Amino acid sequence: MPVGPEYAAAPVHATLPDSLYAPVLPARFPEHRLRYFNAEAASTVGLDTLSESEVQSHFAGFAPLPDNLPQPLALAYHGHQFQMYNPDLGDGRGFLYAQVRESHTGRLLDLGTKGSGRTPWSRGGDGRLTLKGGVRELLASALLDARGVDTSRTFCIVETGEALVRNDEPSPTRSCVLTRLSHSHVRIGTFQRVAFLDDRPALAALVDHVAEHLLPEAQRAHLPDRAVALVEAACTRVARVGAQWLAAGFVHGVLNSDNINITGESFDYGPWRFLPTLDPGFTAAYFDSGGLYAFGRQPDALLWNLTRLAECMLPLATRERLERALEAFEPALHHHFVERVLARLGVTGGGADDEALAVALWRCLRESRLPFERVFHDWHGGPAALERALDGPLGREYRSAQFQPLRDLFERFEPTSAAAQAQHALAHAAPPTLLIDDVESLWTSIAEGDDWTGLEQTLEAIERYRDIVTGHDTELHLLT
Repeated sequence: MPVGPEYAAAPVHATLPDSLYAPVLPARFPEHRLRYFNAEAASTVGLDTLSESEVQSHFAGFAPLPDNLPQPLALAYHGHQFQMYNPDLGDGRGFLYAQVRESHTGRLLDLGTKGSGRTPWSRGGDGRLTLKGGVRELLASALLDARGVDTSRTFCIVETGEALVRNDEPSPTRSCVLTRLSHSHVRIGTFQRVAFLDDRPALAALVDHVAEHLLPEAQRAHLPDRAVALVEAACTRVARVGAQWLAAGFVHGVLNSDNINITGESFDYGPWRFLPTLDPGFTAAYFDSGGLYAFGRQPDALLWNLTRLAECMLPLATRERLERALEAFEPALHHHFVERVLARLGVTGGGADDEALAVALWRCLRESRLPFERVFHDWHGGPAALERALDGPLGREYRSAQFQPLRDLFERFEPTSAAAQAQHALAHAAPPTLLIDDVESLWTSIAEGDDWTGLEQTLEAIERYRDIVTGHDTELHLLT
């Protein structure tokens, strides 16, 4: 057996009505070259014992894992794209390859692919993923995870030896298949599909499945109650990840309803960006000309999509109950935003002053236009960071009247024990960033010279910095 003792297969998606998926055959690729393997993530599901050749066999050749799905499943869904309904969606270049249980929590996790070949929903596409797209998703998920965002994790990337033609990349460009480990691929758009088809049995089955396997807080004795509780649970979880994006300075870029996971986990990274400075109007996608999914409008976009989820439940519950369930979003967003800002600052004990500190920091970031991530770095530890911040490169700005309210508020807080111990290391470290120029530079080295050194060093820097501020140890392997 190539899997470890912690491996626990759980192919439960196949118990749903078959209208929600289609068994598919993966593409056959001329080359299997393992470029990245996340050993830490693999260890959580008992797959860290796989050899390099076994990883390639399972995650590029897609030989089934033991006791798991005998054949990959392309998932069916609809969705609103930039608030326009599209009934012709579904997995067009990916599939659900396997489902497993996380060893220390028992959570259901999916191994889902991107770039694994054509499906019934490819709509004329080739079903492939560019290597640049795979590298970009790896970078986004790595830095988001380090900044405390509930995110899918890139499990592995295998370069596949095909030349692809794309309108948004210099072509021909290299190909890969990426596998992500995530807490479900059930989307808001999955519910929209069964509602659109007026398939009440499938809707009821989907509600039951989510409550049993993905949102246990939505379990209720009666179906109408489960439907309402599911909406409320989704609102709370999606609000949490939205708040985490804000505190991380992250712009997802394409918040269509098919890109919003019912469990509130961030996934599927396309034209993402991290903020250089705090700008509510900052957009990630060049095609988002109206700024619908701009940084500061992300909470509105999430709530708009959650409202579409609630509408799907109208065959099962009253409008009044569903509208009340939607009211869970805003207080959850507010709570988790304050919580996450303070966690990123490494402070505790403010009580009633918590919100005031988060607001004061946000005001300083927006008015000063100082580098977003540098400010979090300089003030990590609050009062313990005062000397370090004032003696640092932005010390003059921090001494200004503009920052006086923030400095005063920090006196009411205590550094966490980890933040207090990190001050010496932080004084000799730089916060890792992935601004667009950083990402393009990393890709240029790979594209022009097959030089993966910069990518490897960047991933290592992200993990070292995480170790400094949290003490969390991780291991990753980059194979070139």
